[in-house]
Amino acid sequence: MPKIAVNDIEIYYELHGPPEAEVVALSNGVLMSTASWVFQTAALSQRYRLLLYDCRGMWQSEHPPGPYSMDMHADDLAGLLDALGIAAAHIGGTSYGAEVSMVFALKYPERTKSLMVTTAVSHVEPLLQGLIDTWNGAALAHDAERLFQVVYPLTFSSPWITANQETLDQARERYQSLDFDAFSALLLSFSQLDITADLYKISAPTLVVAAEKDIIKPRHYSEIIANEIPNAEFAVIPDAGHAALWEKADVFNTLLLGFLAKQDIQSQD
Repeated sequence: MPKIAVNDIEIYYELHGPPEAEVVALSNGVLMSTASWVFQTAALSQRYRLLLYDCRGMWQSEHPPGPYSMDMHADDLAGLLDALGIAAAHIGGTSYGAEVSMVFALKYPERTKSLMVTTAVSHVEPLLQGLIDTWNGAALAHDAERLFQVVYPLTFSSPWITANQETLDQARERYQSLDFDAFSALLLSFSQLDITADLYKISAPTLVVAAEKDIIKPRHYSEIIANEIPNAEFAVIPDAGHAALWEKADVFNTLLLGFLAKQDIQSQD
């Protein structure tokens, strides 16, 4: 499995698709891995060079002691692009990864060809912080079952939960191998996010996507982001919970591919 030295740690990454194509770099949600993009990998890699990776503290990348920060993750992504010889890319992600992507676009505008922000926030309101505190409590207790129980009802819509019990059982097993200390450091990094006042500085063409039934990061957060980033496009995926990239993969992929195709056309004008 490919790993590369970035900012004194080892980052796990994958590259899919034609080597000569435009690069699309996608950053994970806080409990995701590169495997979580399974429904996007085939769709996007037909036309684009797809870069997937685990942030520091996630799964196959190195888990140095915290604290972590969104700025640190953005610098890691920039370092990964440097190490791979990629000058600039289309930058995106979901949830935690989308928040990393916004910070990257703020810090590295010249390296951000476009920005895709899905089911994300730009600051943390008290209700969301309360939910995250329940996750962190389970992490600090190193209690995998308790963490699973407080995460999954908020992450997926009720119809998806009903129809995907086998997938949820597999997720429950993966929680047993979670690095709880690193996960807690990731949660603390998220809790410190507060970039709403800076969003107007983002100059890259931007797509903001909300999920209609998102409990963790409801639509109003995405509306704030779309309103603050100049000329951002905004879309809502109907009947989807927070994990819209799984629940409504076809709609999710269509939105990303349509947005990226528009950037291709505009770059040729």
